[in-house]
Order: sequence, then C-alpha cells, then structure tokens
Amino acid sequence: MGAVAGVSGVVIGYLTLRQARATLDECRVMLARQAGDGVSDLKAIRDVAVCRYDALAEMSGRLSFSVAMINGLGDGIVLTSINGMTETRTYVRPVVGGRGRQPLSPEEETAVRGARLGLGPLIESTAAMPRKGRATRQPADTL
Repeated sequence: MGAVAGVSGVVIGYLTLRQARATLDECRVMLARQAGDGVSDLKAIRDVAVCRYDALAEMSGRLSFSVAMINGLGDGIVLTSINGMTETRTYVRPVVGGRGRQPLSPEEETAVRGARLGLGPLIESTAAMPRKGRATRQPADTL
C-alpha cells in the first residue's frame, strides 16, 4: 500500500513540475517581448490574436471567431462573433491583467493567451469543436 502511494506521489509531482516549467517558459517569452520594446506606451493596444472555430454543429468553415485586443498591461477586450445559419451574435468582454472579468469561453481564453504570448494574428484553437449550440458559459455583454 505504501509503495503505491509513494509511486503515485512521484508521478503527480513529476506532472506538476512539467506544467510549472511550461508556464515558466511562457512567462519568459512574454517578459522578453515586453523588455524588447523599451519606450512603448503600455496602454496602447499592441497584441492582437484571432481564434476562428466552428461554434455550431450546423455551420462549418470556421466562421465564428474571437478576437483579443490587449495592451502591454494585459488589459483590453475580447470580441466574439457566433455565426449560425439564420443569425449572428456578437459579444464583447473586458480583459484585465490578462484575465477575463467574467468567465471566458475556451476559444476566448485561447485568443487572450495567443495575444499575450504574441503568437501572431491568427492562431489555432485546440479547444474549439463543433457543438449543438453555444458553449455552456454564455457571454453576458451583447452588442
């Protein structure tokens, strides 16, 4: 019994260490980008990322999208458009310090993360999958 607990503790510790190292690497990349600017205005929008995906099962072609527009302090907005056969819904959510003030959808999180890390204007969503309706977390701010 003790051996099983010990081995499982080592495995959990190893997995946690891998995750911590990946997060640390992401922070180093972000800090290197910020330090390279020198004289830039931290309040100006400087990081933009677009995450395209199929939000509804009835639509294909990755017509839905989330756009994160973030400044050097990690503040900004995420603009999301959910496109269906008969209607389009557009939402905007504030981002403060690199995090949504309200819970963000996985696609919105991907866009914010891509903008903060400077992954480029168009990024691939690993979380986006076709589904039969909107995500379980409904955006609260409708335009």
